[in-house]
Amino acid sequence: MTDTPSYLFYQSRNPRPFLDHGEGIYLFDEAGKRYIDGSSGAMVSNIGHANPRVLAKMKAQMDKATFGYRLHFRTHPSEDLAAKTVAMTPEGLDRVFFVSGGSEAVESAVKLARQYALTQGQGTRYKVISRFPSYHGCTFGALDLTGYDPLREPFAPMMEGMPKVAAPATYLDRDNLTEEARGLKYAELLRDRIVEQGPETVLAFVMEPVGGASTGALVAPDSYYARVREICDEFGVLLIYDEVMTGAGRTGKFLAAEHWGITPDIVALSKGFGAGYAPLGAIVAGARLVEPVLDAGGFLHGFTYAGNPLACAAGLAVLEELEEQDLIGNAARMGKVLMGELRALMDRYPFIGDVRGKGLLTAFEFVADRRTMEPLDPLLNAHERLVELAYQRGLIIYSRRTRGGKAGDHFLVAPPLIITRDQIAEMMLILRDALDAFAAEIGWPVESAA
Repeated sequence: MTDTPSYLFYQSRNPRPFLDHGEGIYLFDEAGKRYIDGSSGAMVSNIGHANPRVLAKMKAQMDKATFGYRLHFRTHPSEDLAAKTVAMTPEGLDRVFFVSGGSEAVESAVKLARQYALTQGQGTRYKVISRFPSYHGCTFGALDLTGYDPLREPFAPMMEGMPKVAAPATYLDRDNLTEEARGLKYAELLRDRIVEQGPETVLAFVMEPVGGASTGALVAPDSYYARVREICDEFGVLLIYDEVMTGAGRTGKFLAAEHWGITPDIVALSKGFGAGYAPLGAIVAGARLVEPVLDAGGFLHGFTYAGNPLACAAGLAVLEELEEQDLIGNAARMGKVLMGELRALMDRYPFIGDVRGKGLLTAFEFVADRRTMEPLDPLLNAHERLVELAYQRGLIIYSRRTRGGKAGDHFLVAPPLIITRDQIAEMMLILRDALDAFAAEIGWPVESAA
């Protein structure tokens, strides 16, 4: 019952039914209605719901111990998960620190970077450059890096105000440059900002290799990634990849960094890393950063549930499923199918101005005019309305405002990595129905179906 009194509060008063159970890519409410989890929750449930092998391994750990504080005991689940994580990441990333979520992971990455700089006698380095728009979390440190005005502005007086550079939203550019040249242009903005701020003050650059909530699966031109790595190396700036959303196979590689052959200095993981079975995240870094920090007295940081054995048992089981069921390969294959289906929507709906993404992290964006990429009138609240229309029809998708949070409407479609071709077709039927209803509401024509 949605009218049951509640003492909880979240972002809004939007009522939702009680969840009963999940199975694969589906969720069921207490009335028996079935929903396709087309966004994996908040891009979390990478291996689907109620995986029996993961639950069995969690149960086995519950029968032994659910908590052992990391300063009192080593645990096999945490050691085994760390080893498995290192084995699945690029060479040179060989030290792991566990946390409970994405904001914690980003904060931990930044604090490790700062403590490493201190061991190198570089105490003047403290600025972390990030992109606008971007999303890195809601705790204060992560929020200061986030480029999304509605979330950040109320708290801006309480934060340092870290420098930003423009995200490489080349699909909005109206110039005569090639995509390669555009990628280099956006990368050079980082170099300019480092020089402007003073290289001796810049600690790190943090970026989402494929955009998340604030930019809707934004993928930069290939040239961007290598040039950013070169610029960071030129000035001794640490490169942090926020792979909270992209990691654990979501884009068709374990890390999105692998698509471009990039090895970041620090990687933040969460969401699909624990896949919703337990709160879990991690940072992965190289020994060259970690060992000097440990030699200097240790990492001055930590959380009560870091390395929790039950969470780590769940995470290990999730990574095993990714490998044994070839779910990362499936993300690549089904991502191509999904991208083709989403691009086909542009033939029917003139207000879809862009489709983008990699693997099973995809998105489409509404516009008022494809020629100029002018966004829809913000008063339409299109990003909220389409989500609601899809939800009513049994499909869950995820939306945000695209242009810094105050205008623009994008929709993330990121189903679990177990999805099949037939399930994609089922999902698209519902999405098209919701888009038809939205078009009718705003009085826009759609092209007749082929």
